[in-house]
Amino acid sequence: MNLELLESFGQNYPEDFDGALDCVSIAVTCAFNRQGTLLAVGCNDGRVVVWDFLTRGIAKIINAHVHPVCSLSWNRNGHKLLSAATDNTVSVWDVLSGENDRTYRFPSPVLKVQFHPRSSNQFLVCPLKHAAVLMNTSGSHQVIPLDDNDLNIIATFDRRGKYIYTGNAKGRILVFKTENLELVASFRVTTGTLNTTAIKSIEFARRGECFLVNSADRIIRVYESREVLTCGKDGEPEPIQKLQDLVNKTLWKKCCFSGDGEYIVAGSARQHSLYIWEKSVGNLVKILHGTKGELLLDVVWHPVRPIIASISSGLVSIWAQNQVENWSAFAPDFKELDENVEYDERESEFDLEDEDKEKVDTKGPDQEDTEVDVTTVEPIQAFVSSDEEDEDLDALMYLPVSPEVDEPEEVWQGTGDGAVRVGLHATAGGQKLQDDGMTPAAAEKKRSHSNTDQLASSKKKKMKAFDILVTVFPCEEECRQLKNQKVNSTGIPQAVSLSGRVGNVMSSSRMAAVFAGQVFI
Repeated sequence: MNLELLESFGQNYPEDFDGALDCVSIAVTCAFNRQGTLLAVGCNDGRVVVWDFLTRGIAKIINAHVHPVCSLSWNRNGHKLLSAATDNTVSVWDVLSGENDRTYRFPSPVLKVQFHPRSSNQFLVCPLKHAAVLMNTSGSHQVIPLDDNDLNIIATFDRRGKYIYTGNAKGRILVFKTENLELVASFRVTTGTLNTTAIKSIEFARRGECFLVNSADRIIRVYESREVLTCGKDGEPEPIQKLQDLVNKTLWKKCCFSGDGEYIVAGSARQHSLYIWEKSVGNLVKILHGTKGELLLDVVWHPVRPIIASISSGLVSIWAQNQVENWSAFAPDFKELDENVEYDERESEFDLEDEDKEKVDTKGPDQEDTEVDVTTVEPIQAFVSSDEEDEDLDALMYLPVSPEVDEPEEVWQGTGDGAVRVGLHATAGGQKLQDDGMTPAAAEKKRSHSNTDQLASSKKKKMKAFDILVTVFPCEEECRQLKNQKVNSTGIPQAVSLSGRVGNVMSSSRMAAVFAGQVFI
């Protein structure tokens, strides 16, 4: 399908509700792949459901974690999926096979994970009450430096992964080079006075150089990354747009750009409502209202089409444009009539040759011999970045679907082998067939093969687990416990156990409770 023809001449944003996706489990978070053909949904029972978005059917279910999935991220070609759960683990999955490649255990809950936009060997992890960590798939890691000693850190890659942007609860945004974590720019988000506001999230557009900052003062600020880098350290870049709900003073749960970067959608933290602004003008163009009383959990915009997916009450709601049938596209002379009209037939309408038709003299070269190139396939611009010429041929667009065939209760076999199946009892060559329609010798052979297959599959499914040693910073209410804990010769508290336990610093059950009760403001 030619995606260039899908862009309408009117508005390029969704207008109405277009159905829901039921994952059986309660959906918590979701993420599109780069082409928008697959949608991964993380559930509260630890499963990851991969939907074929074109057919709106489930393509694969991955039993990823035991605890709820809190964050998902696709790599560039769509073959790998990164997931984080509230059990302090981060896992890398092979989407095609559903196998676990690697698992990383952190000593604290993880709030967000993100694959590097251009590399599948690096990803970013934002633990709770800790500095962001730049991870490598081999298990090595680098802690991104802090500023203001504030541990409420959120971080994200820029559009191409050259820089890492971090924000803290004091309104400070830092920009680091990804290759050496060198600080290249910084600025502080203020509310117009000397007061600062906490940074909740930073999101980049797929097209252009803009990014948005969602802060606790209920204002979404849009900046240009070029201006931020030009201002350097302790700069004062001005936002190109400030978006907010002046009437209701809505607190925003999740914000993101459209696929072309021309629109911004923000989900309310109080109800299931989506606000859509036009970035260039800054005006509010549409408000999408869901069911009253529902709370919004996540919002994502389709990378190519004007479609939004939002999660509330355990379901994934799809918002799209109203499709109006336009028959004139098939027949230019076609006219729709509200009522019957008497038709006047022309005199020469059904003649084989129109005698009254004027002959038009065609002067000029004959164009029938012109060669038309029908073999060259031009890349779709929606799938190609501005610094690329060709599409990624290795990208995973769709998943093969294997049909589930129920085993029949009765198996009828032909008389050529001397076996006849009648009901649940049959014989073959004097031997009584079992319930599965096989002789005892064949059944024993099948069991031996199944045992070897199970051993091979168990060896294949053996995953690599890594324990990430990072310093755990306890919450304020845990500071009193630090006085009673032991210290080593350097005066630093005891090292954290890497099997998911926090030792004397904070118990694992306490951290799970802290994560569950975390209020994102």
